[in-house]
Amino acid sequence: MVVSAHHAASAVGRDILEAGGNAVDAAVAVGYALAVVDPCCGNIGGGGFMLIRPAGGSPIVINFRETAPRAATPGMYLDAAGEAVREASLYGYRAAAVPGTVMGLDHALAKYGRLGRAAAMAPAIALARDGFVLGAADAAIIAARAPRLAADPEAARIFLRADGTPYGAGDRLVQPDLAKTLALIADTGPDAFYRGPIAAAVGRAAAARGGVLTAQDFADYTVSEAAPVTCSYRGYRVLSAPPPSAGGTVLCEMLNVLAGWDLAGLGYRSPQAVHLMAETMRHAYVDRNTAFGDPEFVADPRPRLLSPGHAAAIRAAIDPDKATPSSTLRPGIPPHEPAETTHYSIVDGEGNAAAITYTLNGNFGSGMVAPGTGFLLNNEMDDFTVKPGAPNLFGLVQGRANAIAPGKRPLSSMSPTIVEQDGRPVLVLGSPGGPRITTAVLETIVNIVDFGLTPPEAVAAPRFHHQWLPDTLFHERGGFSAETLAALASRGHLLAEQAPWGAVELIAIGPDRLLVGVNDPRRPAGAAAGY
Repeated sequence: MVVSAHHAASAVGRDILEAGGNAVDAAVAVGYALAVVDPCCGNIGGGGFMLIRPAGGSPIVINFRETAPRAATPGMYLDAAGEAVREASLYGYRAAAVPGTVMGLDHALAKYGRLGRAAAMAPAIALARDGFVLGAADAAIIAARAPRLAADPEAARIFLRADGTPYGAGDRLVQPDLAKTLALIADTGPDAFYRGPIAAAVGRAAAARGGVLTAQDFADYTVSEAAPVTCSYRGYRVLSAPPPSAGGTVLCEMLNVLAGWDLAGLGYRSPQAVHLMAETMRHAYVDRNTAFGDPEFVADPRPRLLSPGHAAAIRAAIDPDKATPSSTLRPGIPPHEPAETTHYSIVDGEGNAAAITYTLNGNFGSGMVAPGTGFLLNNEMDDFTVKPGAPNLFGLVQGRANAIAPGKRPLSSMSPTIVEQDGRPVLVLGSPGGPRITTAVLETIVNIVDFGLTPPEAVAAPRFHHQWLPDTLFHERGGFSAETLAALASRGHLLAEQAPWGAVELIAIGPDRLLVGVNDPRRPAGAAAGY
């Protein structure tokens, strides 16, 4: 079973599995296919994390998060007065970090796959070379960012018609430059990307347009492996991504807190259950926004944040009857110490499972395509703390642990997750959504484990989110009844209704090995594909 945000990529993964590939072979093929058919979010110009749970081995997380260029500085996005220049870290070549996707996928394939690079990449090359027909959802994503894509001649040449209008549903999107780039990688390996003509092309374009990325930055890039973050929740074992993603640790921190309450007894979406979950989110995001950074540069906060004592202290600090103003919570006040994206899930017939989340950050990243390369560069530098106290693209107000430094990886919320029961995987899931990734994964797990929802119900269920600052409990349009909204408001929650967010791609594995794949209905272009 393969579940991804685009039906064509899911079909590619299914075909790889049917051809004898394992879950990692399919993961690599889907990753490259999404770079073609889901260009807002799938990528070879970004980075992410791959959680692999082999059927007969130890789980591992491949970290292919982007890194800051050598010329990056903590104040590179501040004006003369020391204030953050809002769009400087979002658009243009200065917003881009060194991409990690190509090396990450190749590393996974070489070490854990069984098919060669040519077989895994051939479907993506064909999709780019021959094109694919845009559906309504595909066209809507391009149309929403058309003005930004028009700002770069290369991006405009790929995604817009000659008259500047975006391609529409029914049009065929052909990407010959991307096909050539992918073919070069397939033929000669990641060195073509990191030490050859592709890196050189990006370096030239960045130098010509005010960026700091260089070919040497590409040559210096490396990936790493680490054990996943793990925790227990009501008899289940949860595996997720470790730092430099905060996602897995914050997910486990929240589950540790929630384990102390009988959520099932409170009732699904009851005001009290929502209140306790929102307050747990609020406290966990104080830690997320202030304690985390790349562990190669700052201390790893996991031992403290995942301790039973910390969970108990957060529970004790939560008033069961009223919301805690976020202005009263900050590092140094107990229990806290100082201190756009896509996901896909794969399970093969042998029991291997893979959960992959990777990103360009914002939709279409920095909006920049180096001439001749065919792929969009990320705007991942905005995930660093541009200035302590200044909100980023997702409204996160972060601390100095995540300050910009050369070679440093920005903090992430990506949470590719596998849930086990009695030693076997039962859920493989993740989501896009910036800081809302972690709460989307949390709510999906709680919906299944505590409230007994079916996998499709758990994924489709309306979401809510709190991230400490701004002091707002966000909820999806129509997600709460009027009575629940009134009850939450009476507890002191500041409520804001928003359009649906996230795109959980989930596989549930039954005791009889029956696989249930669920594509989030919020991403209608996606699909579950299995056999």
